[in-house]
Amino acid sequence: MVSTCGTQRSGLRFLSAPTYQSSRTSPLSLRRLHRGLRRYVCGLEGAAVGLCRRLGVEGVRSGETGIWVGERKICAIGVHCSHHVTSHGLALNCNTDLSWFDHIVPCGIEGKGVTSLSAELGRAVTVEEVVPPFLEAFQEEFHCNLDFRDGEEEEEAGLPDHHHRSPK
Repeated sequence: MVSTCGTQRSGLRFLSAPTYQSSRTSPLSLRRLHRGLRRYVCGLEGAAVGLCRRLGVEGVRSGETGIWVGERKICAIGVHCSHHVTSHGLALNCNTDLSWFDHIVPCGIEGKGVTSLSAELGRAVTVEEVVPPFLEAFQEEFHCNLDFRDGEEEEEAGLPDHHHRSPK
C-alpha cells in the first residue's frame, strides 16, 4: 500500500511505500552517540553511501540533503529530534515503483529525478536484502556496535521517559 500525507518538511508531501523502501527510524540518543543533529544527519548520509558502495551503486552527497546517483535521488533523509532523541530517519528506495514519484515533487526539489537500487542494479533489490549491509555501514560510519533493546532496557540506556508513554 502506498500513501502520501502532508508534511512540514521541504517536500510538502511524503510518499510512503513500506514494502519497497527501507525506512530506518529507530529512536536514538544523540548524547549517547556524542553527536549533534547536523553531524547525525551527515552520518546517516555516510551510512547510506556506504550501503550503496557495498551493493555496487555510486551514491554521493550533494548540496541537497540525501544521497544521489547523478541527478536522481536514491535516499531521502528527514530527522525529527526532541530532547536529543531522534525519530524518523532515512528512506532508501529499494524496489520502488518510481512512477509514484510522478505525482509529487520529491523532497520539494524541482527538475531532479528519483531512482532506486533495483533501477541502478538492473535487478530486484528487496528491503530484506539491504538491512544487514545497511546496519554494517551504520556501525562503520558511527564507530559503534548496535544493540537492540526492549523498552525497559531503553530507559536504562538513557532514552527519556516520555519515549515510552502511549498516546492518551
